[in-house]
Amino acid sequence: MEPLRTMLSVPGNRQNMVEKARSLPADAIVLDLEDSVPVAEKVNARAMVADAIAGHILGEQRVFVRINSFGSGLLEHDLDAVVIPGLDGINLPKPGSAEDIRAVDSIIGRLETERGIESSRVRLTPWIETARGLLNAFEIASASPRVVAIIFGAEDFTLDTGMQRSIEGDELFQPRIMVVVAATAAEVAAIDTPFNDFRDEAGLVRETSLARRLGFQGKYVIHPSQVEPVNQAFRPSPEEVEQARRVVEAFDAAEAEGFASTSVDGKMIDIPIAGRARRLLSVADSIERREKGTS
Repeated sequence: MEPLRTMLSVPGNRQNMVEKARSLPADAIVLDLEDSVPVAEKVNARAMVADAIAGHILGEQRVFVRINSFGSGLLEHDLDAVVIPGLDGINLPKPGSAEDIRAVDSIIGRLETERGIESSRVRLTPWIETARGLLNAFEIASASPRVVAIIFGAEDFTLDTGMQRSIEGDELFQPRIMVVVAATAAEVAAIDTPFNDFRDEAGLVRETSLARRLGFQGKYVIHPSQVEPVNQAFRPSPEEVEQARRVVEAFDAAEAEGFASTSVDGKMIDIPIAGRARRLLSVADSIERREKGTS
């Protein structure tokens, strides 16, 4: 799968912001019909988003749409409007079970067939943002081949559970780990929660660095200024890439001589460590191809 380091949310009812997003280096643009759109603007935003997709306003950007949840009564209307040629994926808020994913999968499949869209082109990125969703995260992540990532939503999760949201985020450590484990088991990407203070770049970088260490592959972002810092945080540094190459070369040489471990700079290199190095090189390569427009 192509990198999803940054999924930038853009309110679907703000035409100027949608047009500006075309030039931003986010790995995906998410046209939002949910929380950033007032109730009175929902129908108008739906039409604007459909027009933006049909008119290719975002150019070569990957385009997702965050629809409204099942409980809103708007979900099927949203899907009917936006599942059209040019759409890459659907952000699904608050699924509680695999059945929710399969229901959306079925609707999308029908619309693809009716509208001449390549089968299974439209991907799904469900949000994990309720207690029930977290407990069912693996089932949600593995319910359909359309699912390419699951996204942790801390604000709704803490609201649902009654947790006290803090700047430090200690209360979110276990839920974050559970999301990463579920995503890994389902072989999809894990995307971290938004960082809401878009003026605090240092705080954003700290939180993104933690997310990367925990195993997330990207972060949902809410402001254009957050895109490049998050992209950089998830991009392996030249030093990391060089070290990974040395590790892989040393391990491959040892393996060719019949050994299952070796050392680099006085540190043992075995199968898991070599595997992490190969993964880092793969990530670096996919990001480079993405940024060169050859992915």
